[in-house]
Amino acid sequence: MAAISNDWLQPLSGEFKKAYYKKLYQTVKHEYETRKIFPAPDDIFNAFAFTPLADVKVVILGQDPYHNDGQAHGLCFSVKPDVEVPPSLVNIYQELHDDLGCYIPNNGYLKKWSDQGVMLLNTVLTVRAHQANSHHDIGWEQFTDAAIRILNEQDRPMVFILWGRPAQSKKPMLTNPKHMILEAPHPSPLSAFRGFFGSRPFSRTNAFLEEHGLAPVDWQIENI
Repeated sequence: MAAISNDWLQPLSGEFKKAYYKKLYQTVKHEYETRKIFPAPDDIFNAFAFTPLADVKVVILGQDPYHNDGQAHGLCFSVKPDVEVPPSLVNIYQELHDDLGCYIPNNGYLKKWSDQGVMLLNTVLTVRAHQANSHHDIGWEQFTDAAIRILNEQDRPMVFILWGRPAQSKKPMLTNPKHMILEAPHPSPLSAFRGFFGSRPFSRTNAFLEEHGLAPVDWQIENI
């Protein structure tokens, strides 16, 4: 696993010393040695590496990485540039188009969002190939809960976007009155029509940021 080396390291350092994390590390190491696991080891902590804590102004919570070949690279909902856009992200792009008029791009690489302070955090950071949620309950949730608590403690305006029940289960941890919480059904084709479409998370996020003197996010992902 690539180490976290930016300003996330100090507030998370206590987690690395805890018994659960030592067990998690050994479990994940063994899984990579004996099975096909996604994402690549150096990509596990990309959500932290690409969006330093001091820069976070929006958090989108996902569940676990994509489990098909070549998709996952450490950012929730994002895929590498040459990979077909997954169905949930197709729906995210449709809502973005309807909300802000952004054109629908030909790729699903969302690093541009990360670079602007949008943290794309899955609650579980690894997965077995072709086995969704297979690394549920091996310890990742405890680690990412620690990250969510750190984010909650930041004394500045921040938006948390919670799509679907697993993300919304973290809402009780989000107690900071300076933050805004946006909830909607998951953008999956199974649930997007139950209220994800029409929820306007992108314009609502930008309105909140601008209201608090922060630069809005340029949500447009360009064609490659």
